[in-house]
This record gives sequence, structure tokens and C-alpha cells, in this order.
Amino acid sequence: MGRLTGKVALITGGAGGCGLAASELFAREGAKVAILDLPHSDGMAVAERINASGGSAYFIAADVSNADQVQDAVAQVQQHFGAITVLMNHAGTIHVGPFLETSENDWDRLMAINVKSMFLVTRAVLPGMIAAGGGSVICTSSISGVVGTPMEVLYCTTKGACHMFARAISVEFRERNIRSNAICPGFIGTAHGRRELDLLREHGTEISDSMLQDMQGRLCAPSEVASAALFLASDDSSFVNGAHLFVDNAYTAI
Repeated sequence: MGRLTGKVALITGGAGGCGLAASELFAREGAKVAILDLPHSDGMAVAERINASGGSAYFIAADVSNADQVQDAVAQVQQHFGAITVLMNHAGTIHVGPFLETSENDWDRLMAINVKSMFLVTRAVLPGMIAAGGGSVICTSSISGVVGTPMEVLYCTTKGACHMFARAISVEFRERNIRSNAICPGFIGTAHGRRELDLLREHGTEISDSMLQDMQGRLCAPSEVASAALFLASDDSSFVNGAHLFVDNAYTAI
């Protein structure tokens, strides 16, 4: 316990799934946790629950693909908690469907949520993080950043961008004591992850339970992604920079 004591962590998409698991774990480990999620999310209830259990959390409602809302949200966090020293760019969604039936609006929407949001939030956070002496940026990518999946061309493309965003940030800001890494989970046992599997099957992509067993043994638990994020957020990973940490039980190693 206490691996994040003294740190201020901003987690986008921190009210559900793996983001929720990270919000709760980071708070237990001593961080002041700012949860940035949509207005209709459970963010307020999550923050209240963390505070009631002795942690420190603050919810800000915002659309991470909107520049003005991001700037306002980051300013609120800095006013409430001080400089952000851990940023977890976790907010994201999926798009499943035949590539030739994909619309320009589909493309723009997924790029805005999965890629533009990382740019906007990181750009807003980094000046304060640098002024505070440095920190850790964590971007939630996926095995889909390196392994193509039928019916997920858009999603795979956004996660490939996430890979290189995290790596390029690490190179540009290393000398200012900023570490930037990506987490790449396999198929996850969240509502979001199970919906992805259902949609893939609906569109004819064969992913049976036995195939999942062969690919990664079982579904990844949200807590396992959160634990990987904790490592990257903490000083235990002080010399880990520009890495892609696969949380996939050897899916990409086979």
C-alpha cells in the first residue's frame, strides 16, 4: 500500500470497466484520483464511494474529445488537487463492422474518442506535470494495436495510433522527466469487452470460447489491467519509458 502516495492521478474513462478498477486501486495506493468521464457515467458515485472509504477522489464530467471541455476539466483538477503527476488516457470505445460499410462519420467518431482525446488531455496536462518535476503518462492501447482483427479496421487503426503516441511522447519529453507507456490488454471480461466479442460474432468473426482459451487462456480481469497501470504509474517503473506492456497472457507471443 502507498505506492502512489503524494501523486495526483487523472484517469479518463475512470468511471467504468478497467478505468474504474484503476481509479479504485490508485486511490487505495494513496493517490488523489481525478475521474474524468461523461456526465451520464457513474463517476460521481464512484468518487463518493472512494471518499467514503478513506480515499481521495474528485469527479469531473467532460467529453474528452472536446478541447474546451478538456481544458476546463484539467484546470478544475489542478485547482482541486494541484499538479497532475499521473495521467491515464483510458477513455475509448469500439467500432465493429465491415470496412466497406464504414462511414466517414464512424471514422471521425472513433478517431475523436480514441485518438484525439489522448492528444487533447495530454497536451493540457503536460505543462503542469513538467512544472511539478515530471510524471507518468499511461495510454490504454490493445492487442489490436499490433494484431489485426476482421471487422475492426477502425478500432485497430486507433490503437496503432495509441501505440505510437505513447512512444513518441516518451522520446520528446524524456529529458523533462516524463515517462510515457502504453498498456495493451487482450480480450477483457468487462461489459465493454463482452460486447465487443458479441459484435464480432454477429458479424461472422469466429471467436468461440475454445478459441479464446487457445489465444489467451481466459478473459483478462479489469483488476489485472489496473495492476499493470499501477506499476507504470508508480516509481517502481522509474526506468520504463516508451514501452508497450502487453496484458494478454501471451496472446501476442504465440
